[in-house]
Amino acid sequence: MWNCKDLRLRVMTKNHKMKPALFWFKKENSAEVQCLLCPHGCVIAEGQIGRCRVRKNIDGELYSLNYGLVTATALDPIEKKPLHRFFPGKRVFSLGTFGCNLACSYCQNWQIAHQEQRKISATYLAPEEAVAKAKELMPLGNIGIAYTYSEPLMWFEYVLDTAKLAREAGLKNILVTNGYINPQPLKKLLPFIDAVNLDVKAFTNEFYHELCQGSLEPVLRSAKPFAQNCHVEITTLLISGQNDNLEEIAALAQWIAKIDRSIPLHLTRYFPNYKLQLPPTPSESLQKAKKVAEKFLDDVLLGNI
Repeated sequence: MWNCKDLRLRVMTKNHKMKPALFWFKKENSAEVQCLLCPHGCVIAEGQIGRCRVRKNIDGELYSLNYGLVTATALDPIEKKPLHRFFPGKRVFSLGTFGCNLACSYCQNWQIAHQEQRKISATYLAPEEAVAKAKELMPLGNIGIAYTYSEPLMWFEYVLDTAKLAREAGLKNILVTNGYINPQPLKKLLPFIDAVNLDVKAFTNEFYHELCQGSLEPVLRSAKPFAQNCHVEITTLLISGQNDNLEEIAALAQWIAKIDRSIPLHLTRYFPNYKLQLPPTPSESLQKAKKVAEKFLDDVLLGNI
């Protein structure tokens, strides 16, 4: 992974300002506001932040704290997103920020997704600068911008502004996301998105509640609009004894097939990370899961093995 200095980004941190947030309302006769970006619907008191840690109530107004703040950049192979059926062999300029609206105990990017903001190093990159850098990298095989690493839907205002400019410049926009968003903001963003890797953590509510502090239904609800508007691939990280039951894999594959059986499913191997220290998932478990999923889907791929 390259850092901002390696990419020689021309940024001016003094230009960073908190951005007024979209999708919220002020509670009647109260200084509290309610965020409507994601299904948590956080009610946020004056001076406090939502569960994502990047949306704050300031004087009765909701602001995005991470607008334009980049914590990680790279020129990645498109297959790393992973997207195996969208411009294979190409690269994509990848940007990440901090914050996430889920709290997965096994998060692979917890240093930026869940670390305290004051401990995170970030550089301001205006939407215009992000698009200029993406265009500059086109001779190296770059096709556009991927919003990734942490949860890009919690970077909503920045992703929306940048994606609009990228589309005008002839670049592709890619989301690597947990899909945990309300329908109205998703509808606003989708016209500018070309491809999505949707991370379906598991196919049970119990898993989402216990390991991610969320719920499954909103993710399933997001999948169909994604598939109707752009290229979609789905990833599920298999954790032994948690979400690798073959009946659950079959149910997941059947659900995907009802949307479109040609949607690629990536089954990836878990390794201990962050707060979850279970043993790595045996490769044999992934092979068995792949055989089950292939009964319903045309394209099942294994990762991290």
